[in-house]
Order: sequence, then structure tokens, then C-alpha cells
Amino acid sequence: MKTLTALFTAAALTLTAGLAQADVRVDQIPELVKSGKIKPLEEMNQAALKLHPGATITDTDLDNHFNGYEYEVELRMADGTEWDVDFDAATGKVLSDKQDK
Repeated sequence: MKTLTALFTAAALTLTAGLAQADVRVDQIPELVKSGKIKPLEEMNQAALKLHPGATITDTDLDNHFNGYEYEVELRMADGTEWDVDFDAATGKVLSDKQDK
């Protein structure tokens, strides 16, 4: 019985973790911007480039978390250094700005 309970708990945690963060489809972004729920993708990309002048954006994702939407912008500098910048998609506030290792 303990094994079954442990397996059920592990499965439930795995499913919950998957629901906690999900990529938002690109075709959903315009409606979210129009409704005022998030800032435009281009605005967040420009904010990331201001933090890391000279960088190139390699990827931008919009994720839906339990506490709201977050943009995740990945950048690469000319020297190969990579950065990940996370923004609150509703306010544009920088949530994290960290260098990849």
C-alpha cells in the first residue's frame, strides 16, 4: 500500500509540475496583448537588449505560470556568453537576469 501511495504521489507531483509552467502558443499572444494581460513580445525583447547591449536574441518564450505570465528571453553575446532574462509579462518587471554557465 505504501508503494502504491508513493507512486500515486509522484505521479500527481509530476502532473502538477507540468501544469505550473506551459508555453503559450504564438497565436495566443496577440489576444493576450489586446486584452491587456501581457506586454507585447517586441517590448520585452527590446528591454532584454537594453540590459545586454550588443547581444543577439536566440529565443523568446511566453510561459503561463500559476502566478501569471512570464517572458523568458535568451540572448548570446559576440563572445559566446549566454544570458537568460525573465520578465513579468504583465508589468515588464525583470524577475531574473542570469548568465548561463
